[in-house]
Amino acid sequence: MLKVGLTGGIGSGKSVVAARLAGLGAVVVDSDRIAREVVAPGTDGLREVVAEFGARVCAADGSLDRTALGEIVFADPSARARLEAIIHPRVRRRSAELVHGAAPDAIVVNDVPLLVEVGLAPTYHLVLVVRATEATRVGRLVRDRGMTAEQATQRIRAQADDERRAAAADVLLDNDGELAELHAVVDALWRDRLTPYERNVRERRPVRATEARLVEPDPSWPAQYRRLAARIRHAAAPAEVRVDHIGSTSVPGLVAKDIVDLQLGVASLAEADELADRLADAGFPRCPGRWWDNARYPGDTARWEKRLHGGADPGRLVNLHVREIGSPGWRFALLMRDHLRADPERRADYLAVKRRLAAAGPDLDAYAEAKEPWFDLEHGYAEEWAAAGAWRPAPPEEGT
Repeated sequence: MLKVGLTGGIGSGKSVVAARLAGLGAVVVDSDRIAREVVAPGTDGLREVVAEFGARVCAADGSLDRTALGEIVFADPSARARLEAIIHPRVRRRSAELVHGAAPDAIVVNDVPLLVEVGLAPTYHLVLVVRATEATRVGRLVRDRGMTAEQATQRIRAQADDERRAAAADVLLDNDGELAELHAVVDALWRDRLTPYERNVRERRPVRATEARLVEPDPSWPAQYRRLAARIRHAAAPAEVRVDHIGSTSVPGLVAKDIVDLQLGVASLAEADELADRLADAGFPRCPGRWWDNARYPGDTARWEKRLHGGADPGRLVNLHVREIGSPGWRFALLMRDHLRADPERRADYLAVKRRLAAAGPDLDAYAEAKEPWFDLEHGYAEEWAAAGAWRPAPPEEGT
């Protein structure tokens, strides 16, 4: 099963996206609808809301007066927090029941307005964020929901801002244009990414690159790492693990294959094997075969075993190197990253090597093998740099 989180600010049009995905075959779990159900007449949820906010939030027919309640909670953050403490646990329980009842090959879309605010992003394989300008959203709320412009603006600004949502988004869907444009983007996303992603998760199949094609530095690589790292940590919990961004995409200004390399540090390879199924369920299946790190010291023929996982998402290639914390391979990956970040001259030399080797041919294995002599030599420079500055691996960046 593929779990997709869908969110967007009020008036952004996420309900339109949810409806389109449902039409394509997704199982949509609508948190707004569930939130209404858990405070329907006769429910414990409604009784608790009335007990907290008084009879003024109850309509004459015994139902919840949403307008009256909204005037209270959107003007008072503490009142809103009290309401959320009543509603959210009930919504989560019912959502979990619906997800559990979906077919094993389902693509389940959780439509969650407050997905970012309550920190749910790492629990999904992919997060979709629908966005539109504030002016567009205010216009929709005034036209479609009968709000005043002031009420609409207040509701919009009570939620997470666009920058915070964008940081959690694997896919941003802009919805300021025509409906047909949005539908076309959603259809392509379903066909080209979500459907194969679900199949890859179910079949435990990583997506692997075949060509050594370099791209210019992407300023979004660090944010992509943070989202991936948060998912990995969530999948590994409660195990104490360390996730780091390594490889060329972790070095600002360096061209790279568009593959995000991450290092998962574990206490032992036995622990790595225990985590394998959880990582696969989260979208990081193990790559078949045995994998090793080569020694970097002259005359040393030792090899250090590791585990290698890949990403199941066809829209984001990932290498997840699983190594014992403190092992030579674990240390080398962090040392080389920090050395190249700190030394512009060595970074420029590596860039020239990468461009020359990539131009020689697209074969990925040949490209990787041809870089080994450079790393063997560079290791000496890196160790001198580390000794001069008493280098130690810095704490990893936290994920979103």
